[in-house]
Amino acid sequence: MRLTTRITALIAVCSICSALVLSQEKASKKDKKTEQSQTATPATPAPPRPALAFGLAEDTPVRLKLTRTMSSKDAKADERVDFEVLEDIKVGDVIVVEHGAMAIATVTEAHPKRTMGRAGKLNINIDYVQLVDGEKVTLRAVKGGSGGTHTAAMTGAMVATGILFFPAAPFFLFMHGKDITIPKGTEVSAYVAADTPLDPTKFNKQVAAAESGTPKPEASATTMSAVVIKSTPDGAEIIIDSKLVGTTPSTVQLTPGEHTIVIDKAGFKSWQRTISVTAGGVINLEATLEKLP
Repeated sequence: MRLTTRITALIAVCSICSALVLSQEKASKKDKKTEQSQTATPATPAPPRPALAFGLAEDTPVRLKLTRTMSSKDAKADERVDFEVLEDIKVGDVIVVEHGAMAIATVTEAHPKRTMGRAGKLNINIDYVQLVDGEKVTLRAVKGGSGGTHTAAMTGAMVATGILFFPAAPFFLFMHGKDITIPKGTEVSAYVAADTPLDPTKFNKQVAAAESGTPKPEASATTMSAVVIKSTPDGAEIIIDSKLVGTTPSTVQLTPGEHTIVIDKAGFKSWQRTISVTAGGVINLEATLEKLP
């Protein structure tokens, strides 16, 4: 009897000791985990983008105005669309994009209204804007990179202006049973697509003129001449004296003197002519573009 009692007491003591050891081990492991979580190295933040010495920062806004009415009724895929810059864009005190400069977009899809009340479709992709030095800077329709987070912003832009850009995935604007018409003068904002370093030496003439205080002479309307420029196929870029002025067909006003005109379209050879302009005249130019082999 005594032996049985002693054995029972011994088993009880062993059980108590085992429970204490297990609880201490659990507490020790918990403490170690807590210590590891407290001493864990925090995630390294992404390094900041280096500042541009001279250039246009990503997401710099560019206010634009459509220079002609666009409609799904007669628009064609790959057709170039002209926009005019509404205000100067400066880097410091230097104008790098002038008020009145051209920006170019491209029609990516266009269908007139169809039967059974199906609406027309018109998709336009904003491409680039021309700088004072003649170079081009890529644009996009919304701030930031590509992705679904831009859906709301793009939808708001479509509702507000009736114009549709898509920098990444296409979003379609439907008007039930109607063609989509975007009137001339519609204003939109585009944004510089990426940090773009610029060469300040290409803008030195502008800086020197500003410092000299010499006003730039302006030609009067009576001394200007109209030049009507067409091409086959149309929708080609018109570059006059190294400056983009629009797309074909267009009528431009030029000052008297010699001017070099280049007609450019992707997939075709460049067409170039030098013309002599006299005051108050009208010149018609038609370029037939030859396909590249």
